[in-house]
Amino acid sequence: MRYSTAPDLTERARKIAGALGFSHIPRDRIACVRSRGTKTRGVIARIHGLGKVVQLGMNCEPFYVIELISERFEKQSPEDQVKTLIHELLHIPHGFGGGFRHHAPYVNRAIVEEAFKKLKEAGWPTLAQY
Repeated sequence: MRYSTAPDLTERARKIAGALGFSHIPRDRIACVRSRGTKTRGVIARIHGLGKVVQLGMNCEPFYVIELISERFEKQSPEDQVKTLIHELLHIPHGFGGGFRHHAPYVNRAIVEEAFKKLKEAGWPTLAQY
């Protein structure tokens, strides 16, 4: 696996979180990275959190990283890329403590579509905002 920073995707994820009113997510405490060379099948993205014990040991605040698997993510349409980012952001709990929200009942296709619809109704996203 090879990883690289993705400031463009980090900015996109931060804008999406703000536009959806995810006030529990401090924008400076999330980042995106691109990965290449995974052997995992069917995965487009993953979210990683800095667990409590690591936070304590490092004396630092929680942080989340969204890993976007380039070979799959970049083949998606701009709309599906936004939906993928929404999906990963939904895994971040309201306590923003380093843990995760599980798929059921917090993260599923219907919730992602509802959030995407909210963005569109607010005039976002336009192609310039992708």
